[in-house]
Amino acid sequence: MIRRWIRVIGCASVGVCPVVLSRAADAQEPAPSLVRSAAPDWPQWRGPSRDGISAETGLLQAWPAGGPKLLWKASGIGRGYSSPIVVADGVYITGDTDTELVISAFTLDGQPRWKAANGAPWKKSYPGARSSCSFDDGKLYHMNAHGSLACLDAATGDKVWSVNVLERYEAKNIVWGISESVLVQGDRVFATPAGARGLMVALDKRTGAPIWATPALDGEQASYSSPILIQAGKRALLVNGGSKNVFAVDAATGALVWQMPHVDPKNTVNTTPVLSGRLLLFTDSSRDYGAVFGVRLGDDSASRAWTRELKIGHGGTVCVDGRLYGSSSRGDVTGWVGVDAETGQSIQVSPAGDLSDGSAIFADGRFYCLTVRGLMTLQELTVAGFRTAGAFRLAEGQGQDAWAHPVLSQGRLFVRYHDTLYCYAVRR
Repeated sequence: MIRRWIRVIGCASVGVCPVVLSRAADAQEPAPSLVRSAAPDWPQWRGPSRDGISAETGLLQAWPAGGPKLLWKASGIGRGYSSPIVVADGVYITGDTDTELVISAFTLDGQPRWKAANGAPWKKSYPGARSSCSFDDGKLYHMNAHGSLACLDAATGDKVWSVNVLERYEAKNIVWGISESVLVQGDRVFATPAGARGLMVALDKRTGAPIWATPALDGEQASYSSPILIQAGKRALLVNGGSKNVFAVDAATGALVWQMPHVDPKNTVNTTPVLSGRLLLFTDSSRDYGAVFGVRLGDDSASRAWTRELKIGHGGTVCVDGRLYGSSSRGDVTGWVGVDAETGQSIQVSPAGDLSDGSAIFADGRFYCLTVRGLMTLQELTVAGFRTAGAFRLAEGQGQDAWAHPVLSQGRLFVRYHDTLYCYAVRR
């Protein structure tokens, strides 16, 4: 029988999903928390806390036939899988042309502002832009698929500085290209080149000058994941995963606080870590293999809590009321699944089929799920599982690569399919 776990307790407002803790001592200690961006709205990959959760309310609880009102669409942004970011009256998104990666800026109403380049496009397997921009203090930060990290003026698109972190830290590119969306906090921008001269690195956000580099881990290589920043006691920790380990790094000093071996046979660690109380949740999705596992945090340490065979890919996961949600194509359960953060027990909330295999964000009691086939749906979580409260098709006959995550900001839903960005009105 499905437990009643559909009520959200503070997740949207603080970016952390509370859970019932098994140890009495844990209840007396402050749980780790996600560190929010200092910028408003949806300023970075997966939102202000990098958890795929929006704090907005007053949104449509059901969509009319054919979906919500289309406010505008912008074509010609270039091919890619990256998601937009939204700050105040600015919308920023990346795309690949035949000759360069282009960052496009629009007003909130879809009027073009400027275009700027950040190096060469990705023309190898699955061509297109990968990483989203990050906004901080009037600047944009973006790393392309070849490791070129650039800082641009958000008002004009003028380049302030750039550096290739793969070259600087003697790191190798990976099969499908660097896909990390860099994290900016305080006076620093953080990245994970996983090279011989640095596992994770901090650069001065004003100049690109190096501040610290975490010593390399033997044999480690970058994954397709992006880091999160958590406050754990007195430390701010950067958490990410590579091809052979998951790890936490002190954001102030770059010291490696803990590491845990987890080898993905094909290096398809491509989802951002998720925090739930004292547990970090990771997923990977190699071909013929896939796992979701929980890591329990201690004082400057971590231990594996559980592992489940599930294959949740680049659609990622969101945590609501102590349960992790994502779309799995292999393992104990397939389709849209919910995984208890404390135990790893999984249930199916929507069967495999036309609605499965996609990405999701959460806002105002609803899941916004985009399938790889371009079907955008609004889902209510009931005791019986997902109930579709609206749907529309983003792209007809376009294959199975609608991989950009939806974005929700200022009552507007932004959805990207390769060369086109769509904006819909979803406020009541």
